[in-house]
Amino acid sequence: MKRHIYLRSALALVLASFAVSAQEDPNPNSPVPILVAGSDAERILVREAAPTFRQQHGRELTVLYPSAESSVISYIRGIEPRENEGANSVRVFLKQRSGKTFELEVQELRRISKSEFALNFRLFDRSGFRGQPAADGDSLIYVSWRGNASNMLKIGLGSTGGIEIPKVTRPAGITSTDAEYVGYRFAGDRKRFAEQAAFGPSPILDMRLRRIGLRTWLAEQFEAPYPTFAYPNPPQSPTNPPMDCSLSTFPHCYRERYTMIPLQRWFFTEALYGDAQLRHRTAWSLSQIWVTSGLTVQQSSHAIAYHKVLSENAFGNYRQLMYDMTLNPAMGHYLDMVRSTRANPNENFPREILQLFSIGLYELYPDGRPRLGQNGQPIPTYDQETVNSFTKVLTGWTYCNITCENSSPGIVNYKDPMILNPANHDLSAKTLLQYPNAPHPIIPACENCTDPEQIRNYAEQSLNTALDNIFHHPNLGPFIGKLMIQQMVTSDPSPAYVERVAAVFNGETGSPRGDMKALLRAILLDPEARGDAKSDPRYGKLREPVQLITNLARIFPALDFNGENRSDGALASYANLMGQNPFNSPTVFNYFSPDYNVPGTTILAPEFELLNTNTSTRRTNFLHTLIFDGLTPNATDSLRGTSLTFGEFLPAAEADPSGGMLLDALNVRMMHGRMHSGQRDAILKAVVAVPITNPTLRIKTAVYLIAVSSAYQIQR
Repeated sequence: MKRHIYLRSALALVLASFAVSAQEDPNPNSPVPILVAGSDAERILVREAAPTFRQQHGRELTVLYPSAESSVISYIRGIEPRENEGANSVRVFLKQRSGKTFELEVQELRRISKSEFALNFRLFDRSGFRGQPAADGDSLIYVSWRGNASNMLKIGLGSTGGIEIPKVTRPAGITSTDAEYVGYRFAGDRKRFAEQAAFGPSPILDMRLRRIGLRTWLAEQFEAPYPTFAYPNPPQSPTNPPMDCSLSTFPHCYRERYTMIPLQRWFFTEALYGDAQLRHRTAWSLSQIWVTSGLTVQQSSHAIAYHKVLSENAFGNYRQLMYDMTLNPAMGHYLDMVRSTRANPNENFPREILQLFSIGLYELYPDGRPRLGQNGQPIPTYDQETVNSFTKVLTGWTYCNITCENSSPGIVNYKDPMILNPANHDLSAKTLLQYPNAPHPIIPACENCTDPEQIRNYAEQSLNTALDNIFHHPNLGPFIGKLMIQQMVTSDPSPAYVERVAAVFNGETGSPRGDMKALLRAILLDPEARGDAKSDPRYGKLREPVQLITNLARIFPALDFNGENRSDGALASYANLMGQNPFNSPTVFNYFSPDYNVPGTTILAPEFELLNTNTSTRRTNFLHTLIFDGLTPNATDSLRGTSLTFGEFLPAAEADPSGGMLLDALNVRMMHGRMHSGQRDAILKAVVAVPITNPTLRIKTAVYLIAVSSAYQIQR
């Protein structure tokens, strides 16, 4: 009982301390922008850029009259842009006393001296979500560059007064020494990299990164054998479970063949202990773009064959992935392509390959921002007639139930690619996507085609023509690049980050178009991803339930409930309680939308769509059980359970009665060394309340209070 009392008390203190300021200690290896102040050290230095202001004194404007046309120039220091890095690399945020935050429209970034830049921005929300800030006195303004926030200053709109600059909360932690370097990176960046490129920073992985560096590790991972643990191989079974494999009579058989459980257990085992972390992490990211679901796909053998397509193409070319996924039977069943015929065409897959898997709904600039038409609205990338044409291309493909390697009498074949039934393929002309330099925008009709082999050749050529037409669309790079950045690094990347990644993926920097290895290098080595510290409050992403589990289980190496062998990997049910059931996505739009904004804000944060009163409580409860008690085994299913091991931290817990040494070690391992002093003080109170004679409980208390904190649950 006492344990729960002091935990609740400490938890309240910890949660109260999580309003993290935009200001952190500058780090020389993570350049921090500095917003230049005027004669009043708390107020931004700005000058007029449009004739809508008053009270101008030299370069300073004391009071501004905001309007949709209001434009000002301020000054920033401390940044080191690349040669082609311009206005879209800097983001300007304005917070009013009403609590509303606006992302202002940046128009120009111009160097005016060796160390100073002029920044021209408009006092209007660039997303159009909020519109125009109110003229209600002082607001707070700061800029963000490569994930780091500047100092915060005041700016008067209409009048002054009414708001104060928040007190800076500075991070605590251990000062880096030469021993913490890995090439040009610090220890904190290694931990961040392991969360982005793998399923968490295990001690072994951290040591490897420290020894060989990030680039060499990526090259090593591109050649690593996969999987470490063999895929499960349940047999393909009849569509309807037979009597000897029913849930009521033979539950083990039913679970192994007719649920996602075998794939889920293998997935978590590979994530916790596998050596080919990057391929596994990439396949997981791709599975949330090219979505199928066990809610429809039904058999584990079907989903395993689908996952193999993702993993085999994770380091290949996106064009090949498009082809293999189009003919994958699980996808064909999930989005109805196997039932699409010229007499009864189905547009589900043709629509989704355009909308979700390749180019999106609207034309994009190279940096991912939508192009607007003369009416100020986004320009659609396609219309219904285009969807109809792609639907015709994709008619007639179905299961290979007779002649293929895995064909078996009475069994639907989900392992071999789909084949064409010539009698069901549409032979008419099709008009595809129309854009500058579009390859083969029109597929001619197959005139006088009666021979089945001739129709098969025509259908195969049409399929490849259609996929080439999609693949070479200019949206491909920014659309897929941004989705993969969101999956691996940060929910709301800067337009400049998207543009750099898109240029690589579109083949503009020397790599082949669609090269997945080049894409991954571009995402993971970009300066917006790297750096020892990221101080922008909007940077990062909520740890989705799967990664919340795996990140902790790799930091504190997971074993079974008794701490003797590997975990059984039966962790999907716990992720499901928190809103994410692996390989059982609720819709083709994934567990969360990539366009989801936190309600009432302009914060793009897809994973937050999973977070509500119920799931946030379940997160806390799950973490308490995992950390303090472990996940119990299940004798009926021969499951061994899961527990975390904390032996590495016992020396620190035993040697220092004050608890400071323990918290410093956990700060480095869990928080990239960026724990804030308020959080540290609150946790320390709970730690020292535990008798020094029980060091393991001290460790668990500290780990739990860090893990439930917003500062940890946001991967930054």
